[in-house]
Amino acid sequence: MRILASILLTLFLGLSSVIAQDKPAYVLYNSKGKKVSYSKMLKSFKKSEVILFGEYHDNPISHWLELEVTKDLAANYQLSLGAEMIEADDQKHLNNYLTEVIDAAEFDTIARLWNNYKTDYKPLVDFARDSNLKFIATNVPRRYARIVARGGFEALDTLSATDKTYIAPLPIAFDPEIKTYKEMLTMMGDHGSPNIVKAQAIKDATMAHNIMKYVPARKKFSLKSAVDQKFLHYNGAYHSDFHEGIEWQIHQINKKTRVSTISTVMSSDPTKFPKDHLGRADFIIVVDEDMTRTY
Repeated sequence: MRILASILLTLFLGLSSVIAQDKPAYVLYNSKGKKVSYSKMLKSFKKSEVILFGEYHDNPISHWLELEVTKDLAANYQLSLGAEMIEADDQKHLNNYLTEVIDAAEFDTIARLWNNYKTDYKPLVDFARDSNLKFIATNVPRRYARIVARGGFEALDTLSATDKTYIAPLPIAFDPEIKTYKEMLTMMGDHGSPNIVKAQAIKDATMAHNIMKYVPARKKFSLKSAVDQKFLHYNGAYHSDFHEGIEWQIHQINKKTRVSTISTVMSSDPTKFPKDHLGRADFIIVVDEDMTRTY
């Protein structure tokens, strides 16, 4: 009888252990795959002038954490915001919304907003409006990216002086050996071309250019000194993964600018770091792959 009771107790405790296991929606790691706390990540940003938040566009955890990071940074620093999701030639409309010259319905009508703007990006823009923060439309207008995809960088030479105000200064810095650019060509297979990668580069360069307009020029580099003024930028993870893309372009403008990066990845078990993502960013949000998508 004692043996039977012991077996039943063991089975019960084992079942209880399985039932009691945590099911985290996400786990935060550093670049080396070590678990870190949200507060430690936030504390590390004190030495950075630019934070690039690499999201999955349809991932609700990314969007929730973007808003949380924004609120916490705004409470402690002079903060400016910017986003890939709004194109540079819509800055006037964005400014009018931020200053309440136009309402949300009119902004949605006249600006080229993404389909998931209302659920995923409007909370960020509204926070900027309510907190009197700058919000910069950083991305190149898509028509210019299409021009590059069809005719390369040289096709931009035909643009008017006004058109060129919406893109990074020419010539565009470009390195075809960048890891993420090479991976893009591989993923696209027969549909890929050098000009497609250049179209990605014109986006990265223009976002970096528009970010750096609001980052004070650094005269000296010191890892010890904190920075009171910060620029938080929201972009697809591929634009900043492995410290390439936007960050690479930022350092073509000023090598002394200190940049921190966040990336988002999906995994069947967020409690175990997927080793193929080592070094992807300073901080990596591993989200359960069963997470509901926003579109």
